[in-house]
Amino acid sequence: MELLPAMGRVPGGERLERIRKSPNYGKGGFQNAVHTSVMREGASIPKMLWEFMNKRRDTAPPAALPSVHVDLKSLTAPTIVWFGHSSYFIKLAGLTILVDPVFCGYASPFPFSTKAFPGADVYGVDDLPEIDMVVITHDHYDHLDHKTMRRLGAKGRHFYTSLGVGSHLEYWGIAASKITELDWWEGVAIGGGGMLTATPARHFSGRGFLRGRTLWSSFVLKVGGYSLFLGGDSGYGPHFKMIGERFGPMDLAILECGQYGKDWPEIHMLPEECVEAAGDLRASVLLPVHWGKFSLSLHPWDEPVRRVVRASVAAGLAFTTPLIGEPVILGGPLPQTAWWEQVR
Repeated sequence: MELLPAMGRVPGGERLERIRKSPNYGKGGFQNAVHTSVMREGASIPKMLWEFMNKRRDTAPPAALPSVHVDLKSLTAPTIVWFGHSSYFIKLAGLTILVDPVFCGYASPFPFSTKAFPGADVYGVDDLPEIDMVVITHDHYDHLDHKTMRRLGAKGRHFYTSLGVGSHLEYWGIAASKITELDWWEGVAIGGGGMLTATPARHFSGRGFLRGRTLWSSFVLKVGGYSLFLGGDSGYGPHFKMIGERFGPMDLAILECGQYGKDWPEIHMLPEECVEAAGDLRASVLLPVHWGKFSLSLHPWDEPVRRVVRASVAAGLAFTTPLIGEPVILGGPLPQTAWWEQVR
């Protein structure tokens, strides 16, 4: 049965010894830098379950999403290609970089649950070139897919992730020599004279009932004269300003803007907070992600992008809203078509 492999493996042995020495670990698990509740105080679990079992129809699109299918192997310019939700490909300074790839068609341990929207799952592992860097921000199912990881074991040259997540990767057959785990504020030299640094996020981790056994992170990528912020998942907090002061300005901030809810306000950002975080990071351009592929909340499927565009315009922040698969060339014209308005 595939359920147990999909859940991965919690850290043990020498990896656990290293984890216990982390300044971000305590009380049996990793901790956020500021008090963070996974659910708001007073939230009703039965009511929330009922709401999820009886979702409004507009939490999913009424028709297949449009997309662009490019040859990823022939890209030459500094380019980002969004695959929907929080998965994207970066070609920069001669490096090929893949972030939080989920190509199995669902964001769950169960194939019948949390399926990708029609039209949103148009890329797969076979479309990828050889990957120099696979970056995994944390171990939730919508960011870390065991089927994709198993197939990337040969195609991915090296895997960079948050402290402890390597336990899952090794369990799925990726050699320990190809895995680098980072604690917050730890950096590692990469090809092209660049640096990848793990930075704080305000979230949580876990693929089963146990939370906090592995770390959750954002990352700052500096290479080829560019600075990119790879946001992962995070509620809004003071860490964004700290990162911006230490590593900014950013040429591009890739930040979550969707899957928020009234019952979990501290672990995901509202679209307006996403824009505020981009400002804290001193970002020149915002690419809003964590929407457009899975329904993990109760809001209309396109509400996050509509709100983040409105807030970006009000703040005078440059943004880009590509179709799934549409290349965003750094320093080039920014795709800003309101394509979601045509999905009917």
